[in-house]
Amino acid sequence: MRNYLLRRFLHAPLSHSRSVPAVSLSSRRYAVSAPLIEEEAETVVFPSGTRTQTSHNRNQATYHLMRLALNVICRPQFSWEGPGFSYGLNWALAGKGVIVNDKAFRNLKSSELQQKGATIAESLSGLPIHVRGDVLGGALEIPKAQFSKLLKQVTSHLSSISDIYVHDGAIGSSSKCDAKVRVISDSPSAVLSLSNVLWKTPTRAVSHDSCPLTVYVASSLSAGAMEAVGIKSQGKNGFIAADIERSSLILCGKAFSDTTGIKAALSSLSGPIISARGGLPLSARLLVSGDSVILLFAPEDIVRSCSDLLVSMDAGVILSSQGVAPFFQTGNSSGPNLYKLPAAVILASSDSSGAIPSVSKLSPGQAAYHFLAGYQNGKFTPAYTEIPSSADPLELSKAVLSKLKDDQIPAFLINANEGEKLTTGKDFVKLVQSTLTKSVLPFKPKGRGDLEGKYKSFLTGKFKELPEEFSF
Repeated sequence: MRNYLLRRFLHAPLSHSRSVPAVSLSSRRYAVSAPLIEEEAETVVFPSGTRTQTSHNRNQATYHLMRLALNVICRPQFSWEGPGFSYGLNWALAGKGVIVNDKAFRNLKSSELQQKGATIAESLSGLPIHVRGDVLGGALEIPKAQFSKLLKQVTSHLSSISDIYVHDGAIGSSSKCDAKVRVISDSPSAVLSLSNVLWKTPTRAVSHDSCPLTVYVASSLSAGAMEAVGIKSQGKNGFIAADIERSSLILCGKAFSDTTGIKAALSSLSGPIISARGGLPLSARLLVSGDSVILLFAPEDIVRSCSDLLVSMDAGVILSSQGVAPFFQTGNSSGPNLYKLPAAVILASSDSSGAIPSVSKLSPGQAAYHFLAGYQNGKFTPAYTEIPSSADPLELSKAVLSKLKDDQIPAFLINANEGEKLTTGKDFVKLVQSTLTKSVLPFKPKGRGDLEGKYKSFLTGKFKELPEEFSF
């Protein structure tokens, strides 16, 4: 039986006519599709219908296919499933450029990962983030050819080791608007760390998803291999590299320990997918007051001062018709994964000139305008986004305008720096909570002309056309 299957496989022709186009979803700025290992080369069609591209010639591709077939067929006790072996998973990984050398363990529990040698690694921060794609925020650009070279190095490395570890999860806990994620790692410690970041997702949800993100972890990739790609790393700690078009993230060295950097990169990668599925990815936090959920946009110094009062310190929520969900696990196992629609939207500004009142009510058009500006003491942070983001701030602002109007969500502008002292911590939270219980006057700036002129100069210089409903 095994010899028959092997003969059938070896004589099966590799034909371009049998290739299956990659399923894709498109957003305004990016075509969202299952990532391809693509370089200028021929297309190889796997028997399962998964398509991939590689710079190797057809003989090399055939070798990899034969190697995988031999792993499947020529086992002493032939079976489709077993500990560390799954026919379906192996083919899926092959579609991502990773040929399982021996075993692939998927979705192990924390205790099982620890039995495999997983430990809690020392936390890192500030590793360089390289992103291919049009992004805002603090990211270094990486050319397509360089990312392709890196991806080839990483997939070859993962294909050469005995055991690899796979973890499936999601960004966002709303099944309709989330972004599915598959982690392929050479380290059980990396999987243990990332399993505490991503939301859990049903079994096989990633396999059935049309455009999941793929995270490749190469913690044991040699320094020489990393240097050969031409990307500078932070000593032996490694680096983070992302490609928005391919929906792919690569973590080299100890980069899996930089949780903040990983979340920033995943937020950027997931934006087009979440938007294409009807969600609104926003750089906001959630504050729960009694039965009310408040969507808060605020600068980092204010957020840090009241971190213990927020659902999560992480900047990132998905606003949809289902409600609002944090991008990542919050650390509160007893809290809900999905919150109801916000009772209010709070835009926190910082204006020591006194032109912005302490608390003001905004019309939807004003809220979208101030959201787009993100004004903080003479500086502007469009859409309040301080991390790398692939989203267009103007398009986000238009979507915020529509959401506020459609769901009749009230919006308020708070000046946390009206007097000599910055309002932070519990005092700031009390100010936010009071907006829901008292009558608040509409926004009317003091000394209107100067500040309004700054807004107008910045926004018209950065964005070509603003909707007529947008107003100061």
